[in-house]
This record gives sequence, structure tokens and C-alpha cells, in this order.
Amino acid sequence: NIFTQQPSYFSDLDETLPTVLQVFNNILHKCGLQCEGASAEPQKLEEKVNVTPGNMPLQELKDIVLYLCDTCTTLWAFLDVFPLACQTFQKHEFCYRLASFYELAIPELESAIKKRHYEDNSVFADLWRRISHSRKRMMEAFHILINQVCLQPILE
Repeated sequence: NIFTQQPSYFSDLDETLPTVLQVFNNILHKCGLQCEGASAEPQKLEEKVNVTPGNMPLQELKDIVLYLCDTCTTLWAFLDVFPLACQTFQKHEFCYRLASFYELAIPELESAIKKRHYEDNSVFADLWRRISHSRKRMMEAFHILINQVCLQPILE
């Protein structure tokens, strides 16, 4: 793979991971949720967020779910084809951050999708399919990380 041919890409990955983590922080922020230690930036006093997944406009909810689905699928695909990247992910406490994000965001998003009234049931079906897919890909990515970082070293 390309990382074998160009080892300096590992440092590029290391520099890119904070941006990947910021994606999850941005989703939490848009949903009015906060993750412990998620942001080093203080929140402005006038920036009080009253938006939740349950009361945001439908288009905004759809955008968040699509963004999350795309992010989780890409993350999983990368780790699936290149599990050696897991060590770099672990240096950024990725397992902890992913688990915290999952715990905060997924129940809120699922609840908002279930409780919302839709004019077209196909919108509900699509959102539910995508949030379920996101959840599955997050768990699979987490499994790859745990397997590579914790289990494989014990087996070797």
C-alpha cells in the first residue's frame, strides 16, 4: 500500500486526525450536545445553543445524518483496508472520543428521527437506514481499532 511506499504519510495521518475528530465535534455542536474534552475552545456566552436534533429543521437533520453516514463509512473503509493506521488513531485517543460521541449523539439522533412527523414515509425510512448504517460502521471501526491496538499485540 501507499503507506509502505511513502512512510512520511504516517505523519500526514497524524496531523490529519484532529480534523477527523473535529468532524464529530461539529456534529455534536450542531445538535446542541457537548462532548467532554471535545473542544479546547471556550464557548461564547451569547452562543447558547437551543437547537436539538428533535427541534431542528428537517433539512438540517437530514444533512447531519448524511454527513455522519459519509464520515463513518469512510472511516471504517480506511481502517478496514489499512489497519496499521490504528496505532496513529490511538495516539489521539480515538476509541475514547468515538465511544463518547456515539453515546451522546446516536440516541439523540435516533430519537429525533423516530419522533418526527414526516409528510413522506420514505424520508423516515432513508434517515433510519442511514443512521443505522452509521451506527454499524462506527461499531465496526471501533472493533478494528480495539482488535489492532489491544488484541493483536497480546496474540503476537
